[in-house]
This record gives sequence, structure tokens and C-alpha cells, in this order.
Amino acid sequence: MRIAVYSGSFDPLHIGHLAIMEHLTRVHDFDWVYLVISPQNPMKAPNKIESAQQRYEAAVEAVKRHPELHVWVDDIEFRMEPPHYTIKTLDALKRREPENDFTLVMGADNLAYIHDWRDFPRILSEYGVAVYPRKGYDLESIRAALQEECKNHPAPYVLDPYSTFKDAGTLGFEDFDEEIYNIRILDAPSVDISSTEIRMAEAEGRDMSKFRM
Repeated sequence: MRIAVYSGSFDPLHIGHLAIMEHLTRVHDFDWVYLVISPQNPMKAPNKIESAQQRYEAAVEAVKRHPELHVWVDDIEFRMEPPHYTIKTLDALKRREPENDFTLVMGADNLAYIHDWRDFPRILSEYGVAVYPRKGYDLESIRAALQEECKNHPAPYVLDPYSTFKDAGTLGFEDFDEEIYNIRILDAPSVDISSTEIRMAEAEGRDMSKFRM
């Protein structure tokens, strides 16, 4: 099966997340979306750990309200040693379910700063990413720059011994008929709301229930 891995804090899940998941399951050819609740993003301040279980339970309840979607709320990172790097999670999922193909879902803002991610060439080449638009980011330009970078630095930066390509360490980019980085742009709707904005508004006493999933 083809699995879309949608990972994040989801504090809380909102209509923007729902729109992405609907798009992945109804428009694109993914069999399931794995909503991976992260106990702690290694690139952010450690303020999410105590609420990890509550966020997981809230996500389970939110997904139950949308049985028409093929979404599974996954707590795999809860049983993994920190830091919770995305590549470690993808590798763990592949070990758990070797028969499935996993693709990481991310926003254009994350793709723009993918160089900050641990082992990002492996993410882009071995698993691939499905990227949804975010305001202020030119996805086509970001993808083109990454693909050009991949052509200029094919080995060992991208083609390493752990790659899914056979004998990758001895091959150059010219040996492949297609781009090594698998970056798929989703024509998903862009919803201009964030979990942070919802939390801040609710802290001020405003009713944000219509934005929650």
C-alpha cells in the first residue's frame, strides 16, 4: 500500500490539516494517511512533551469524526528514543511495515528549509515527499533548486551505501533516467490558519471551535 506520513505536533488539529488529509485520500492515490503525533519536534523548544498523550488522544477523537477518511493516528514516536528525527521515524515505519511504500507529507515552508533536517537527502531520495502549498513560498522554484543541487552533488551526498538504489555508491546522476529527489507538489487547498493562532486566540477567550477539526 501507498502510505502518506503526515507528522507533526497537531496542537490542535484544525481544518487546514483536515483539508490536506481529505486531499491525500480523495484526490491522490494514497491508500492511507498515517497521522504521526510527535512528542517533541527536535527543531523546536521542548514544551510539547507533557501534552503528547493528550494530543494523541485528541487526534484519535478528531479522526473518529471523519470515518470517511483513511487516516490512522500513529504513536510510533512515543516508543522511540529522542531526538525524534523524521528520518528515524520513516525508517521505523519501514521496518514495521516493509510491504508498504511511505511518502512524507510536508508544507512548502518545510521544503524550503529541508537542509536543516537530519539526513534530508535520504528523505528526498528513498522515501520522497508530497508537498502542499504555503503562502509566500514558490514551490516550483524550491523543487527546481533542489533537483539541480542533486544533479551537481550526486555522490556520496545523495547516493550513499544506505540508499535504496543498488550499488549507489559507484553510480553518478547520469546513470539514472529520472530525478533522484522525489518531490511531488500537491494541488491541495491552502487554509490560512495555524495551531499556534488557534491556541493564542483561545487563550484570549475567543471561540475558535469552527477552526478545530
